[in-house]
Amino acid sequence: MKVIKFGGSSLASATQLQKVYKIVVEDSKRKFVVVSAPGKRFADDVKVTDLLIDCGAKHLLGETASDLEQEVLARYASIADELGLGEGVMARITRDFKELLNSDKTNPDRYMDRIKASGEDNNAKLIAAFFRSQGTEAHYVNPKDAGLFVTDEPGNAQVLPESYDNLYKLLERDGIVVFPGFFGYTKDGEISTFSRSGSDITGAIVANGVKAEVYENFTDVDAVYAVNPSIVHKPNAIVELTYREMRELSYAGFSVFHDEALVPAFQAGIPVQIKNTNRPELPGTRVIHHRENTNGPVVGIASDGGFCSIYITKYLMNREIGFGRKVLEILEDVGLTYEHMPSGIDDLTIILRENQMDRQTETTVLDRLKNELSSDEVIIEHGIALVMVVGEAMKHNVGTTARASKALSEAKINIEMINQGSSEVSIMFGVKEEQEKKAVRALYNEFFDAK
Repeated sequence: MKVIKFGGSSLASATQLQKVYKIVVEDSKRKFVVVSAPGKRFADDVKVTDLLIDCGAKHLLGETASDLEQEVLARYASIADELGLGEGVMARITRDFKELLNSDKTNPDRYMDRIKASGEDNNAKLIAAFFRSQGTEAHYVNPKDAGLFVTDEPGNAQVLPESYDNLYKLLERDGIVVFPGFFGYTKDGEISTFSRSGSDITGAIVANGVKAEVYENFTDVDAVYAVNPSIVHKPNAIVELTYREMRELSYAGFSVFHDEALVPAFQAGIPVQIKNTNRPELPGTRVIHHRENTNGPVVGIASDGGFCSIYITKYLMNREIGFGRKVLEILEDVGLTYEHMPSGIDDLTIILRENQMDRQTETTVLDRLKNELSSDEVIIEHGIALVMVVGEAMKHNVGTTARASKALSEAKINIEMINQGSSEVSIMFGVKEEQEKKAVRALYNEFFDAK
């Protein structure tokens, strides 16, 4: 049994839905279809989810949003009309959408979650109706009816363990199950959404629940690439990578998968197959627990900007008991979270997201770190990008770090920070943001073009 999930670009138009239908019915094992809201039809188009967010925000402010409401409904209507679905499905979508817009607004976060979730929910109703119009038995299933229960954390819901047993009962249903992604229900019956791109999470949860043999994730790219194609022209496609490698690459900027999306599939040991809706005949990329390390020490290179570093130096720091704890307590006091903290015997570097650090916070942190800890020097550097070299095989290959450092040196890129996790799955380099793309190209040339 397979769970198959389609992203927004795969569901943006009637033409795309016809491709989706063909993909689903060509394999009888594809019984569970998880869907996103309609995405962009062309480069300057607007995703339905973004329209819903604007619409909900206006309603919360007590403003008129009739133009946005009509635009949202028009997106579904254009698809339904082209597919010849008649008025029934649109009457239901319109009624349900209007009812949500007029629902209780006393809790704005919950209200916005209801509005946002309607993008996926209404699309699932439309897609199920389309499948039936083609003579295929298909049923829209609401997450509440399926027992997908989550924590009451609007915009950041976490699945409750009992959901998996509830979802297993979906196997008793006949035909194809069309399931909306992105949200579940709290135990008191409120909609709560996962973080953005959460339909990937729903797909993995359903795959775990029904004990699928594979979780297929269809998107608009042929595969996961060894590096961002906007930085390197026609980079190598990755045929196979591990969950851990995918997690590291997602964290460091890969946009194919939400970085939490694989957890439910990982926990159940379910392989994930990433494929292109527009070219389903291509093999895509397979994400598994273990793989044969036959493609060299590095599987991919990712990068992400928007970081800053706090550099602290103090003579004999390594002999001072509790120094690191005191540093973290100061960060906690001012509400800062950190990403990495490489250290030496007399110095410590803390990498954190720059959007947390306003001018007042920076002044406070500098003053407290210097005076309360009697530090010799405290320096905050802005505009840092993290470049990550990822590969499970690095632990079995000598000299990977040396090769990466040499490649950056020859490209005249100064390394602000270097950090390698104890698992040896990744090496992270901090560089100035203006050198990020140059650094990625240098590393790609070293580990891929050189072959």
